[in-house]
Amino acid sequence: MKVLEFQDLGVADRLRLSFEGGFNSHADLQAELEPIFHALEVYAGKWMPDVVEGKRRRKYSRAAVWKALEEERDETSSAIGLYRTRAPALDMTLRLWFPPLPQRLNVWIGVQPMSFFTDTENCRAFVDMVRAWAGRYPVAYAMANGLADSQMSGAPYFGREERAARRDGFDKIYEVCWLNVFGPNLVESVGRERMLSTPAHLVEELPNGSILLVLWPTAAEFASEEARVVQARAHVHLRPDLDFDTVLRTLRERSAALVPVEPCFHPDLAPLLSRLPDEFAISERQRKIAELNAFRPPEPEEWLPVPLPSDVENPERVRSYYEDLSESLVAALHTKVPSIMEETPESLTDLDFYFWRENFPERYKQELIDEHTAPALGAYLGGVLVRRLGGTWVLRQKVEESQVRVGKRIWLPFLRARRYMQSREALLEYSLTQFFKEAERYRP
Repeated sequence: MKVLEFQDLGVADRLRLSFEGGFNSHADLQAELEPIFHALEVYAGKWMPDVVEGKRRRKYSRAAVWKALEEERDETSSAIGLYRTRAPALDMTLRLWFPPLPQRLNVWIGVQPMSFFTDTENCRAFVDMVRAWAGRYPVAYAMANGLADSQMSGAPYFGREERAARRDGFDKIYEVCWLNVFGPNLVESVGRERMLSTPAHLVEELPNGSILLVLWPTAAEFASEEARVVQARAHVHLRPDLDFDTVLRTLRERSAALVPVEPCFHPDLAPLLSRLPDEFAISERQRKIAELNAFRPPEPEEWLPVPLPSDVENPERVRSYYEDLSESLVAALHTKVPSIMEETPESLTDLDFYFWRENFPERYKQELIDEHTAPALGAYLGGVLVRRLGGTWVLRQKVEESQVRVGKRIWLPFLRARRYMQSREALLEYSLTQFFKEAERYRP
């Protein structure tokens, strides 16, 4: 049973809920968890899960939920996933911890795209669901916010060391998100009356002493100027030690970082550069697009106006050796870069992307790269020039001097490969994609 993955919808922001509460593990488990699934079924609406995953995937039903929890349970925990097969995409996890560990019930939800929550009714139903959960399961703190904004806020550690953050939890108001549930301890540390007087869209005291706070009617509009002003006022109200202008300036900077940037990449590198932004956190994506728009690689210098004459005694043996080198690269990478077997310009771009994504030059020893990877890559690159541009080898005893003639220009693929493999930055500055594009201009 195939579920809809976030990447199936392209790169987009999503709403994330983190709800970490307590429950009674000694009670009948189905009865104890019934409020979770009742509220989910009543309020989820168009993002309601239709798949439950334990040891295997099943169509959503209460029976499927209980079965999955049972088959995933070990001595101290149980966890299941809930997903959708259609948009909007959902990634939801329910995890339970049992004694001797502290009894905890954690729910994490991601719904994509964030634009689903431009609708006021969708947001109101989401709030109603969280209210129902928070009124039944005691929480120290729960929050829902856009993924990109959470990343820029420093969540979940907020500048603290991981060990200290895990130990102390959300022990003061580090951030005010679109939706917040402040547990009784946080409420008392701030002051109940102060928290209840927070300037926000919704501030509601729950029967168990927690306070539900929602900044703005719709989650997707968190980055608007009006919503940022409300967020800053609420944060400073709850943290009088903070300066309003400083908080608002930081929030505006976060909003500015999310303004879409139109890709306008170097034309020779566009097939490669267009793939890189998706590898960064959603909060960094627009900044990276702007940086890549400005990137201009140096003109390829790995060429000669006049060929060095061939000085090998047995050209066939040398060509066979180069073929072996190229085939060794194909054998090593064909499962990770399937197009490598086709020896096309697209294969070169796929290799560029693979080596960059894997940070290959800095993950492997330079000695290994110089002795094996770079020569194999040079042979492969030269082979693509021969096969796709009608080039001819001009062979030399010194491998790095071996050339491929394309039209009136003489190219040095082994030298290009060596420079290319010096660092991650060099993979872009000396890309295979650009080298081929430049050589292609000289094809007769």
